[in-house]
Amino acid sequence: MRTRRTPGRQISDNPFYVLGLSPDCSRAEVEREGQKLLGMLELGLSAARTYKTPLGLQIRTAEKVRDAMAQLRDPDRRLGHELWARRQPEPTVTPKDLINPPNQPEDNREDGGRGWADARSVLGWRRR
Repeated sequence: MRTRRTPGRQISDNPFYVLGLSPDCSRAEVEREGQKLLGMLELGLSAARTYKTPLGLQIRTAEKVRDAMAQLRDPDRRLGHELWARRQPEPTVTPKDLINPPNQPEDNREDGGRGWADARSVLGWRRR
């Protein structure tokens, strides 16, 4: 019996995000990237431990990679995942970005950053 997946799980466990590929990739690219990630996980490389989604960073496991590859081999399942994966992951904001926002000049404050006044803009919030 197959369990229903919530929209949050559809996004966070989307095979395209797990493999770090765009929905336009070929089947050969899926296999190549999957094998590469499995090898990196086997070696314990930190670059393979997480992946980006619109919901933030997620933990990547060998089981998730194998499942992602299997899901994308089936054309019907792949189509469903393509629809969910059309939204690109947002860049992650680190605490350092709140103090020193990227692509913005630093002022002469003691902490060298922009402070709380610009925190909303760094997070992408806008005034109504």
